[in-house]
Amino acid sequence: MKNSNPLISRKGLTMIAILAFQFILTAESFAQYPQINDDIAKLRKGGIAIKTKPGDKVSIEQLSHEFWFGAAITNGIAGSRMSEEDIKQYKSKFLENFNSAVTENAVKWIDMERNKGEVNYSNVDGILKWTEENNIPLRGHNIFWGIPNRVQPWLKEMDDNELSKTLQNRAETLAKRYKGRFVEYDLNNEMVHGNYYEDRLGPEITKKMAEWVHNGDPGAKLFLNDYDILTGVKLPEYMAQIRTLLKQGVPIAGIGVQGHLHAESFDRNQLIKALDSLAIFKLPIRVTEFNMPGQRSKFLKDTKLEMTPQEEEQKAKDIVDYYRICFAHPQVEGIIMWGFWAGANWIPASSLYKRDWTPSPAAEAYKNLIFKEWWTTVSGTADNKGNFSTSAFYGKYRITINGVSKEINLTKNLGKVTVDGSSFNSQK
Repeated sequence: MKNSNPLISRKGLTMIAILAFQFILTAESFAQYPQINDDIAKLRKGGIAIKTKPGDKVSIEQLSHEFWFGAAITNGIAGSRMSEEDIKQYKSKFLENFNSAVTENAVKWIDMERNKGEVNYSNVDGILKWTEENNIPLRGHNIFWGIPNRVQPWLKEMDDNELSKTLQNRAETLAKRYKGRFVEYDLNNEMVHGNYYEDRLGPEITKKMAEWVHNGDPGAKLFLNDYDILTGVKLPEYMAQIRTLLKQGVPIAGIGVQGHLHAESFDRNQLIKALDSLAIFKLPIRVTEFNMPGQRSKFLKDTKLEMTPQEEEQKAKDIVDYYRICFAHPQVEGIIMWGFWAGANWIPASSLYKRDWTPSPAAEAYKNLIFKEWWTTVSGTADNKGNFSTSAFYGKYRITINGVSKEINLTKNLGKVTVDGSSFNSQK
């Protein structure tokens, strides 16, 4: 096209095009809302101050986040369904990418006791052994699941009195056996969508379930967990249910919201709106089951469907945007992927790693976000007063002064940590 404005040169047009493209990239990066990175810095960063001798060499190296960046753990690592090589890769990639976990199926009653009296603890024990060896906090999903087709037939054959006693035994036995080992549990899964136990035993059954769990483990933290909440579809019903349970005195420790009911992408504004709505309860929120693309995508309808390069890039961008929105929200304390490897993921296309363990573009985008953009590693020299300080993401750190190292925890509750360098010098 001929340039109709003689005041604009060909070079000027090229620069305008470049600036316009950069503006589009910037606008996409902040599509969530303009000040999101400022909110993240205010919410997720504190301060580390070091008091030592002038001129001392100091390094501050982040080891892990306080915020939960987790994933579900398949039964396969505790059984025989995966090859030794896949188990090795699975564990290695898990530790490389995640700092927390949830049992995918191991704790579910229908998985543990499909036939009456035949209780399988091996998967739970195996997963707990590995997570404890690697200092990974683990949530138990789930003690009860009242969706009718998730209730074993032998339970449905009981009269109300026997059913109630059986529920009590399940709660007390499980909680006592694993006392103090699970950081939290999903108490009764997806009650907005169905609750066979309440239909049979009345509206107080959830409170009784909580009491029975606490008989076995008084310190157990009990979460609600449901789906189609972050999409807004079932948000009003979930909020009404939470109000009812709180009014009954049910000890709700936190709100679980599943993150996989969207399609190929997700509605940024709706996610923010849903989190803001749930925040009124002043309870911790965890995104408990995240997949991108999600359950309403073509990739669940056809699990063998391969992504195009363009779809892979969109998936990577969507994951970054989803995580950024959640990390910027003051009530959210973690986000957990519901599968990260295509060999053990109900939506294989949503995985970070393909079946042969090749990383997808999403894996690189995820790692860049968590371990580069949201990661603190600094070094330098103490000033002439012996001071060295930095802002840092909340988490665990290795502090090194003149070659001597110690580990510290910078928590959100503390806000700031001051490190006395004299104790380092005394070890030299």
